[in-house]
Amino acid sequence: MSTRLDVGDKAPDFTLPTPDGSSVSLSHLRTTAPKGVIVYFYPAASTPGCTKEACDFRDSLASLQGAGYAVVGVSPDPVAKLAKFADEEGLTFPLASDADHGVLEAYGAWGEKQNYGRTITGVIRSTVVVSPEGTVDVAQYNVKATGHVARLRKTLGLDGD
Repeated sequence: MSTRLDVGDKAPDFTLPTPDGSSVSLSHLRTTAPKGVIVYFYPAASTPGCTKEACDFRDSLASLQGAGYAVVGVSPDPVAKLAKFADEEGLTFPLASDADHGVLEAYGAWGEKQNYGRTITGVIRSTVVVSPEGTVDVAQYNVKATGHVARLRKTLGLDGD
């Protein structure tokens, strides 16, 4: 069971592969985002909840970027599945593949959860906002896909578009 991060913790750096054949690193994103990086962890590309959450981030991306935030989505999906997901949903922020769960575990987003009354091990839908200095500003676990981005915007002090 991985340990969850708390506000003020040092966020583990990561570099993960992306569908375009390159990679995305937290340390690089932090240099491009004056307010910080929103790292969200989701169970599986192209499933209803994950699609809803990704599309909410897509639809809020311009205002999040305008407010100084970068967004990256992380799941254990292979890059080919992420490429299809990004293409089908018109996602314009990076999606990263964490096939071995190393980053998910480092962020406390991998572990036991309830799914339809059964206990399974997998991705715990989570969002961590990392400051430009590399510390955790916001850590939210077991978030609901629907309405999550709107709640996150409130937490960050961003009003509706």
